[in-house]
Amino acid sequence: MSKLVISQPQPVMESRESQEWSSGVCDCFQDVPQCCFAFWCFPCFACINSRKFGEALCLPLLEMFFGGSIPPITLATRVSMRHRYGIKGTICVDCVYSTFCTPCVWCQMAREMKRREISVVMINAKTT
Repeated sequence: MSKLVISQPQPVMESRESQEWSSGVCDCFQDVPQCCFAFWCFPCFACINSRKFGEALCLPLLEMFFGGSIPPITLATRVSMRHRYGIKGTICVDCVYSTFCTPCVWCQMAREMKRREISVVMINAKTT
């Protein structure tokens, strides 16, 4: 007697991981609407992307209370994103970019989150 084995297809998740940023800090024009939003309303843009990254919505607004020249929230978020996605880099480079190119850094992080977003689609799922 032969045995018939039936297996259901399993969902496949494509990995888009890389050890590099998917775009450069100065590649803001890869996503023009996002670039314009960051230019015209940077506090809103930073807050929305902070929330998308899983941090508190108004966290970037705390930077205005720090009198130093290095924006600590931007720096911490960039370092955290590098660690979460396994992107190569150094704290020194993060510090320089965060200090001198803050809006561009937030645009780069937004593009990175958008590109690494993996959506899972269930096929033949029953709805009740």
